Amino acid sequence: MKKTEESKKKLHPRNKHNTLYDFDELKIYVPDLSFYIIKNPSGDATIDFSDPEAVRLLNKALLMSVYKLTYWELPKDNLCPPIPGRADYIHYIADLLAESNHNSIPTGSEVRVLDLGVGANTIYPLIGVSEYGWQFVGSDVNPVSLEAASYIINNNPNLISNISLRLQPNKKNILKNIISDTEKFHVVLCNPPFFKSKEEAYKQTFRKLKNLQGKKPEQTLHNFGGLSNELWYEGGELEFISNYIKESKEYKNQVNWFTSLIANKDHLHLLKRLLKKVGVAEIRVIDMQQGNKISRILAWKY
Repeated sequence: MKKTEESKKKLHPRNKHNTLYDFDELKIYVPDLSFYIIKNPSGDATIDFSDPEAVRLLNKALLMSVYKLTYWELPKDNLCPPIPGRADYIHYIADLLAESNHNSIPTGSEVRVLDLGVGANTIYPLIGVSEYGWQFVGSDVNPVSLEAASYIINNNPNLISNISLRLQPNKKNILKNIISDTEKFHVVLCNPPFFKSKEEAYKQTFRKLKNLQGKKPEQTLHNFGGLSNELWYEGGELEFISNYIKESKEYKNQVNWFTSLIANKDHLHLLKRLLKKVGVAEIRVIDMQQGNKISRILAWKY
């Protein structure tokens, strides 16, 4: 079995990306993808994942072929995330919700999900609506990103009644101004900015491109894009999630599960200690893996 096939098998069992990409099918949905398809050393079709345009077109093709979107466009400066890993987050959250639903995954618009930092790509709501029919609220601090997200939603009829967007007017707040006094959510999702500064983000991107290209890149490009609010936050991932945890206590009677992706495993010890300090009733760490990349979901409830 090829190494790429082995990597795919590390995804969640329900993940629809558990097999190699069928580029012959994908280019039917996005013909321009044809110009970016290359052969890897094993002779299999692939793309250059250091090329941001190739990544964007691949994601667009996946969303149209697998999740049946009819429209998806992204401003070139916005984050263009890898779809399989985002789908994994949704499927593991579905498993978490099933535990309190007689081990049956709850589906339909009665399940309300808040996506913190929805971005222009709207990835988590798109997958969550397609797979489980959940109702999403997406928040973001960037009005331009929300405008792009709104355009995607309004151009996919099946999304219009299932996804709403809210602007976070204060970049220092996370849940405040987003969750109203009376509403409730089954779960909150969050893919936090993980760099402390623009400089740190560029250094990491440089290293990633060097690994992907096998040589020193001539220029630093974000192969998955990303604006400042998507990639960096003063204090980085640890500070963002710490603030998120502190705010979560104010909404403990309105949210069943609070969750967040954790990129740096070294942060888990400090975050668990903070969670115990604010008095949560339960803490979960859910491991995820895509290829050589290992990440985890931190989940807590009061």
